[in-house]
Amino acid sequence: MPKINGNQITPGTVIEHDGGLWAAVKSTTVKPGKGGAFNQVELKNLIDGRKLNERFRADATVDEVELELKDFSFLYAQGEELVFMDLESYEQIELAADWVGERAAFLQDGMKVTLRMHEARPISIKLPAYVTLEIAEADPVVRGQTATSTYKPAILENGLRVLVPPFIEKGERIVVDTNEVTYMRRAD
Repeated sequence: MPKINGNQITPGTVIEHDGGLWAAVKSTTVKPGKGGAFNQVELKNLIDGRKLNERFRADATVDEVELELKDFSFLYAQGEELVFMDLESYEQIELAADWVGERAAFLQDGMKVTLRMHEARPISIKLPAYVTLEIAEADPVVRGQTATSTYKPAILENGLRVLVPPFIEKGERIVVDTNEVTYMRRAD
């Protein structure tokens, strides 16, 4: 494992620390009046999601972990398991739906996702940033409501709720941000 100095930890860096895998979320270089400079780093555990704030002196060394990025295709849901196929080897893997989280609702047949792997073990999943979905239910427009910029609730075909502009109606297809679960625009 490559070693890096404590002042080289930047957001996105993955390190081995306290027997676990941690990703740097934020880092701030602090230069106090007395003593040496240090890097104040907010870490997130890649396995269980715990957060931790640590100070790393500039001369301290840590093990940087290289994660492998592999492309998979979503095949289908089977009970509480989601089945994916490796796009290179065609091997199938199953991941628990609760491991993927609420964003699993965005998975569509054949959708390409990227898994971050460590020693052949999935650490995190990256879905496409945007997906196109149909509005299953939307409240009707109240007369005069279009003059204001208030959004109304709607339910997507995958069951998720999203706020949409008043002109969006049932049956329309919209583009949704999968990270924020928000309306972006009408689909082309």
